[in-house]
Amino acid sequence: MNAKAERLHLRLDAEQRALLEAASEATGSSLSAFVLRSATDAAAGVLADRRAFLLDEQDWRAFDEALERPAQDVSGLRELLTQPTVLDARDQA
Repeated sequence: MNAKAERLHLRLDAEQRALLEAASEATGSSLSAFVLRSATDAAAGVLADRRAFLLDEQDWRAFDEALERPAQDVSGLRELLTQPTVLDARDQA
């Protein structure tokens, strides 16, 4: 395992700290180890569906076929994406 050289400072209230300390004690971990493991597990969960997704064989074939089809023009899409939006109007105000 690599030596840890980075630090992360957190501000928390007494109730939050007490909760984290109780949970770390319950798992037999130090407070730092518990917070680090919990935060990295949560981060991995948030990013999981953005990095990988699983398909059964039938769905994989359909997905693969869709990727292999040539691109198509969608009626009105080019115009839609080049027209100013209500957000653009705000920038000009």
